[in-house]
Amino acid sequence: MISSLEALLGFFDHEARITARVFEALTDASLAQRVTDKDRSLGEMAWHMVTSIPEMFGHLGLQLPGPGHHDPVPATAGELTEAYRKVSRAALAAMRASWTDDSLGDTHEIYGYRWTKAETVLALLLHQTHHRGAMTVLMGQAGLRLPEIYGPSRDTEARHG
Repeated sequence: MISSLEALLGFFDHEARITARVFEALTDASLAQRVTDKDRSLGEMAWHMVTSIPEMFGHLGLQLPGPGHHDPVPATAGELTEAYRKVSRAALAAMRASWTDDSLGDTHEIYGYRWTKAETVLALLLHQTHHRGAMTVLMGQAGLRLPEIYGPSRDTEARHG
């Protein structure tokens, strides 16, 4: 378990940068891509990731500026990317300003579970990683070039052949 605030902030920042790269690869036309009519579109999935950050941090007592789940999905990929960057930077700043190493063990009731602050942030990052993976499938179906996530993607390997 992560017990250092600086380690948690570093991990969050690293994952946020990867997610921002995925968002940056989106195009306006790709936002409508979906597997079926019953599933989220690529834009809806990205928006869900954006809105989950202030929601989950709100359970920890941090009120982040940002959209809610019921706010309309932005119409452009650029707006989605900027919204993600803004809310992830706000989360980093809020954690840095108000948490300590000792406070990472404080527990909160979230979605019927008792999680520490550190566990909640890790759950958020795992949730984000889950959706990031689904996004890359939809991005491939939409014909987008996939960014590097934890190493070269098929697209980046093809360029460096």
